[in-house]
Amino acid sequence: MASFDLIFPVAILAGFVGAMSGLGGGVVLIPALTLLGIDIKHAIAVSILAIMATSSGSASVYVRGHLSNLKVGTFLEMFTILGAPLGAAITLASSMRVLSITFGAILLGSWMALIFRGRRRWDESGQDGFTRWLEFDGRYEDRAQGEMVHYKARRAYLGGPAMFGAGFIAGLLGIGAGALNVLVQDLVMGLPPKVSTTTSSLTIGVTALAGTSVYLAAGLIRPMLAAPAILGVVLGAFLGTRLLVRLTNQAVRRFFLIILLILAVEMIAKGIRGA
Repeated sequence: MASFDLIFPVAILAGFVGAMSGLGGGVVLIPALTLLGIDIKHAIAVSILAIMATSSGSASVYVRGHLSNLKVGTFLEMFTILGAPLGAAITLASSMRVLSITFGAILLGSWMALIFRGRRRWDESGQDGFTRWLEFDGRYEDRAQGEMVHYKARRAYLGGPAMFGAGFIAGLLGIGAGALNVLVQDLVMGLPPKVSTTTSSLTIGVTALAGTSVYLAAGLIRPMLAAPAILGVVLGAFLGTRLLVRLTNQAVRRFFLIILLILAVEMIAKGIRGA
């Protein structure tokens, strides 16, 4: 079994990446743990537990800074917590090869969609009636730009069901599905990168909690693995949040795109190798 000295620094990096990108850190933690010789299902179980720590470490800072949209996050959580236990249950009884390739292909397609869409402004126009009724709007102070950014979400009637799929993937692959969370909030609901990233950090903790119960009942969570992983991701998330609030929306998007591409390639490669 991998030692504390090996897991702890890897977990710090995972927490940093998770807080900066809204992915939850599983993108780094799971492949790193498997390289250290830990069984993939145990790595997934530890990762989804550590995601809760990442969320707790970063979401509190984002909420205090008025970057996360609590209304949007609470609405989307209702859908993710339904999908997470279902995904976790399927993981216990199935091979992950096809699922890994499919998930990687979806992320790669999403990456291409974000790349080709280019730069845009986030304004207050074009909000549909249902989303307006939910009062999914907000504003935050962008320290990097020195301005107040106003925004209004769109298409909540599509965002909710899409987040059920994100929750399913979260429980299935143990990566928090932060990539899908951010993509749904960005591509479907039209939120600025800082808002979608920070709101994702808020929702993935609740989603992970729903999936963790399944892995805990199956006895896949090992305390000797979980302890250094949780300590590391909390420290990494603390460092990541302090940096994110000082970056521009475009810098946050570029960082997310890099991590998204790495995740897509890694998942496809894992599936080809046999997961």
